Amino acid sequence: MTAYDRIAVKPIAGALGAEIGGVDLAAPLDDETYAEIRRALVEHLVIFFRDQAITPEQQITLTARFGAVSRVPFVEATAEHPDIIAVLKEADEVGISTFGGTWHTDFSFLEEPPLGSLLYAHEVPGHGGDTLWASQYAAYESLSGGMKAALDPLVAIHTGAPHGTKAPPSADLKLSKSIKMRRNDPAADVETEHPVVRVHPESGRKALYVNPVYTVRFKDMTVEESRPLLAFLFERAVRPEFTCHFRWRAGSLAIWDNRCTQHFAINDYDGQRRLMHRTTIAGERPVGPN
Repeated sequence: MTAYDRIAVKPIAGALGAEIGGVDLAAPLDDETYAEIRRALVEHLVIFFRDQAITPEQQITLTARFGAVSRVPFVEATAEHPDIIAVLKEADEVGISTFGGTWHTDFSFLEEPPLGSLLYAHEVPGHGGDTLWASQYAAYESLSGGMKAALDPLVAIHTGAPHGTKAPPSADLKLSKSIKMRRNDPAADVETEHPVVRVHPESGRKALYVNPVYTVRFKDMTVEESRPLLAFLFERAVRPEFTCHFRWRAGSLAIWDNRCTQHFAINDYDGQRRLMHRTTIAGERPVGPN
């Protein structure tokens, strides 16, 4: 583990996740403190701050310390801040699908998927509404040598299927009206190629880079041919021992590395309101091992 002089770092699970203390994110961050926060993110993959009181403008400023601020595709931003989306579920939205309620890596269908995201809790339910993250380093490293050798050269095809015309959500699926998302947009059907195994540009470690929301098949294979191996990888990627579990409180902030994690928003708080503000850090095109 890395030694830290300016922040307190407390791991919360074996595979990933740490709470960061000793920092007021409403105040300007000096370069040395930011550098330690950045190192903690690379080491722990997702980091959490408690009892913060930040404005939307301060959240955007903090996001920009990690890289260019990126706007989310196919999801409407808040009226006041085009760099922020409100992840909202109202108390009267019962029995619906919720935003982020499936294991996924953010927007992997983009040519340059996000580096990461910041999610700040404004209003949380009295119980439920937690979020899970899974280490894709651990998922890859748990595989046999033979499977790693088979996966390292493979390329997967990603699309924005939930927003496109070819495989939109079922008409019977009840969706939140609080988060305005574009559907049936042909632009989301574009196929993007990414390596199945991604080499992290900062840690140098290999991470599994497929997910059940956006990965549709392997390059030069059909959906039917790809399905068995993808199903195996989707299941392996989120084994319980590879995950951490975060209980939100108002004023909590999570920052996660989208290049080596998946996450899942637990939808178990019907009848209660939950409001989060999310910003996104622009990323780079994934690079494989070969």
